[in-house]
Amino acid sequence: MKKFKRVYIEITNACNLSCGFCPKTKRKGAFMDEALFKRALESIKGISEFVYFHVMGEPLLHPKLGEFLDMCGEYGYKVNLTTNGTMLDKAGTIIGKPALRQVNISLHSNDDSGNKYSEEYLEKIFDFVDKAKSTTLICLRLWNLTDKSEASANGAVISAIKARYSPGAVIEDKPTHVRGIKITENVFVNQSKAFEWPDLSRPDISMDGFCYGLREQVAILVDGTVVPCCLDKDGDLNLGNILNDSLEDILSGPRAKAIYDGFSGKKAVEPLCRKCGYRTRFK
Repeated sequence: MKKFKRVYIEITNACNLSCGFCPKTKRKGAFMDEALFKRALESIKGISEFVYFHVMGEPLLHPKLGEFLDMCGEYGYKVNLTTNGTMLDKAGTIIGKPALRQVNISLHSNDDSGNKYSEEYLEKIFDFVDKAKSTTLICLRLWNLTDKSEASANGAVISAIKARYSPGAVIEDKPTHVRGIKITENVFVNQSKAFEWPDLSRPDISMDGFCYGLREQVAILVDGTVVPCCLDKDGDLNLGNILNDSLEDILSGPRAKAIYDGFSGKKAVEPLCRKCGYRTRFK
């Protein structure tokens, strides 16, 4: 099968926050069980070294997160986990897990939920960072910038980061490169503009363009549904289900092939892809 840089596995689509930047999902909240998770790990064997616990939902809500990380370690996968950071004070058991490669903390979640980067929230983040950074990469994300940077709410959190870590690098209220600005060993700040999530109810942005879905990434949703990327919040681009078919057959199916070939010709063949604001970053 084709090799991917990453495979997203949505271990849960449930979340403990309701943020404005997040479009929510129409799917019923659920938690992936151990049998399906094992099937997902087996189905991606040989196609990627990296598993991302992400699509929708807050992975720290999953009661078997620790066990899932151990299973990834047994299979030889490295895991990137994306969290809103509100539960990191309860995440001590995952620190030092061999499979845990990186934790991405969406700091903009807290600001958007109305908490405005409370001292308690940031202290919880910093405590986790200090305990985990010796074994795990940490990325502090502020993906909420607008064209009017002066309107950004990031000043307070940037000041708090500077006060805690005294980084040698300059941190400004503007987009950074992909990996971010290093503030201390294994810890980076990454800022980016807010983007428009794809939604079938929205007008088309463009039919022309490119995407790395099915080239560098593929995603498995909480019920086993396979979709091309991590922005398909409702599973609209259903390519098949690993409970019914092999991942190899799903990825070689007519819908997957049409999406791949379309982007090879710089065309978005699926209605959802034409409405994706994130795709415009790949001009």
